[in-house]
Parts: sequence; C-alpha cells; structure tokens
Amino acid sequence: MTFLPTLKQLQYLAALHEHQHFGRAADACFVTQSTLSSGIRELETLLDAALVERTRRVVRFTPLGEKIARKAILVLREAEDLAALAQAEARPLTGEIRMGVIPTIAPFFLPKALPRLRASWPDLKLYLREETSASVCDALGRGQVDCVLLALPFPCGDVASVKLFRDYFHIAAHKDDIHGAGKVIHPQDIDTDRLLLLEDGHCLKEHALAACGRPEYRAETSVVGTSLHTLIQMVDNRLGTTLVPDMALKAGILNGTDVETRPIDGEKPFREIALVWRKSSPREEEFRLLAQALIDAASV
Repeated sequence: MTFLPTLKQLQYLAALHEHQHFGRAADACFVTQSTLSSGIRELETLLDAALVERTRRVVRFTPLGEKIARKAILVLREAEDLAALAQAEARPLTGEIRMGVIPTIAPFFLPKALPRLRASWPDLKLYLREETSASVCDALGRGQVDCVLLALPFPCGDVASVKLFRDYFHIAAHKDDIHGAGKVIHPQDIDTDRLLLLEDGHCLKEHALAACGRPEYRAETSVVGTSLHTLIQMVDNRLGTTLVPDMALKAGILNGTDVETRPIDGEKPFREIALVWRKSSPREEEFRLLAQALIDAASV
C-alpha cells in the first residue's frame, strides 16, 4: 500500500519554501512552529528523504527538497482549482478571489472600482495583493493569487486576459517649465536628460519610455523614484519632467502642486490595462464577469 503526502503536509512545505523561516511559515499557515516542523518531519519520514537542512540561523532546502517543494506548489494549486471549479459552477463571483494589482494602478483605479464591485457582487470577497509586475506575475504562477490587474505589454507566463481600457500618458512638468509649450507634446521634443522615471521593477518605466519613443533609454540611478507620488514631488520642485498615466491624473495626483500636464502625440502613447489569469484556471467565466465589471467602473 502506497502512503501519499497529505495536502496539509504539502502546505507546510510550500509555506516554508516561500518564507524561508519556520516561524513566518507557521504564521502563514495559522499553526504553531512545532506543528509545522512536525508536519514536515512526517513528510520526510513518509518519503524517506531529507527535504530541509535545519540550522539555527537559516533554512536550506536539499536539492530534492527544492524539487518536491516546487511540485507541492503545483499540486496545491490544482487542489484549489478543484474547489474553485465547484464554487464557480454553483454561483459566480461569490466567495473569495485573490487579485494581484500593481502599484501604478492600485491607488488610482481601485478606489473608483471597488465600491461598484461591492454593489454589483455583494457576496464577492476580493482580497488584494499589491506588488510590482514581476512579483505579482510570479505569485499568479505559484497560485498565490487567482488573477492580476496588470498593465500590458508585460510577460506574465501562460495566461489568458481581457483588455479593460487604454490608459494614456501625459508629460508632466512644473508650470514654469511647461509654459509656452503646445497643447500636445511630440515624443521627439521630450528631453530625456531631464526625464524622471520609476526605479527598475515597475513596468510603468518601460511603458513610459515606449510612449515617448525611447524604449532603449535607461535613466541613471540619480533620477529614479519609488512611486508616482514621489516623481510628482520631484517635478514640483523643478528637478525634471515625468510621464503620468491618465488614471493618476483623474485620481487627483497633481492636487496641491504647481505641476501641469500635456498629452503626448505618438503611435502608442498609452498602456493597456488588463485582467489576466492562468489559462489552466477553471474560473475563466468568473474572471470575464469580473473584467466586465471593471470595464463598467472605468467608463463611469
């Protein structure tokens, strides 16, 4: 008779692999550290193999432990999809959906969208995880989130998507610096020597450079910011110019500043906002309903 690992044991192993710390992994699983440690030891006994090297300071996975942890993540994701399939078949957009969202969308679009989602789907429990594009796509692949509110283009693995709307870029400068400029700024007129961008890890940086026709340009570390709000404060102090998406302007990011904007002329001065999910997910119909609700929210 073959004895198989339990889902609980695999959850403990996956949590330890993610957090690389017994205490934090136990907290994530809502169990004591001794319970988690015992569960992993039971798994090692069952498999007759060492999966984790235990030291006082660090957790190290053995080569086999790495392979089994990655496989455990896939097994857990499939188990969650089984439950999600039954739930979606019974009543769509009820229960939990874990949605990842990037920092250049979350503070500007969600305050507008979430009240409308609650009104349309009162039984939906939408849990949000805000991370940079690469991190949130990794979380999607690992099954830590169910779908992602993302700006395209961006490589996010084997995903399906619905494009929600175009988010157009504007050049932002101090009012004294932009005075006399035309109603529309042409990409070739943007001074890249004074262009302030987000630090690496934010896809908005690449989208902004593409919008101004300079995809090959790379800013020096002295002219990058950690958030759009930081960039606007730098522009307000006449340290340079930056590119701001339309949703941030509509959310009032320039309030209280002396920053003015002009739209950018060009072939593609925008980014595509989309909802993406794993192609293997059984909840596609739910995500399409969610996407339509987000489209409706954006159009108001």
